[in-house]
Amino acid sequence: MAAPTPVSALVHSSTLVTAGVYLLIRFNYLITEVGASFPLLILGLMTTLIAGRAALFELDMKKVIALSTLSQLGIIFFRLGISFPFLAFFHLVSHAYFKAILFIAAGAIIHRVKEYQDFRKMGNRIASTKFLRAVIFTANLSLCGLPFIRGFYSKDLVLEITITTGMNPTLYGIIIIATLLTLLYSLRFTIFLMRAPSTREPLRQEVDVNSLIKAGIRILLIPSIAGGF
Repeated sequence: MAAPTPVSALVHSSTLVTAGVYLLIRFNYLITEVGASFPLLILGLMTTLIAGRAALFELDMKKVIALSTLSQLGIIFFRLGISFPFLAFFHLVSHAYFKAILFIAAGAIIHRVKEYQDFRKMGNRIASTKFLRAVIFTANLSLCGLPFIRGFYSKDLVLEITITTGMNPTLYGIIIIATLLTLLYSLRFTIFLMRAPSTREPLRQEVDVNSLIKAGIRILLIPSIAGGF
């Protein structure tokens, strides 16, 4: 969805695309009763794999973040498929925090590099935006599930439950691959944005984000790091 990222960051990260998932969480007991859990599990795994693979080869920054959101929604579907609605809701809330700051930071960067969204025209020219670079790096670490950051707790729990419930080894292998894909596209996102050479003209207006946006990001940053506790 090619929507204006900066003005719809909170809507896209925590409302618009997650409303349907929240509805399924509310109706989870009905889904279990009618025996629809396994199709939901397969649908979640396929969504995560396809979105993760697409994000791994995408060059548009906004599309990578959107596909990342889709990938995480697939993981939530998977948790509903194994009948753990509270764990699905926990990941839904966790994801909303760090994905919101990722959307806001990405939108702020796009505004400051002459509306470019292609990684090949953005890399290594945002060295002056130190705050935004730090925020994006922190959000990606949470998305990857770095130990003791918020994203770690929900991802580690689903892997533990998958092992202890004696799930089919093939399905367990798929969820491991999906988790690795998250790590790979997050690292690619960070490297392209911070280290790759830029192929555009230099701009003199490349300054860090203003204090109002900084304040909003800082509020979301605290639960993104320590909210897992």
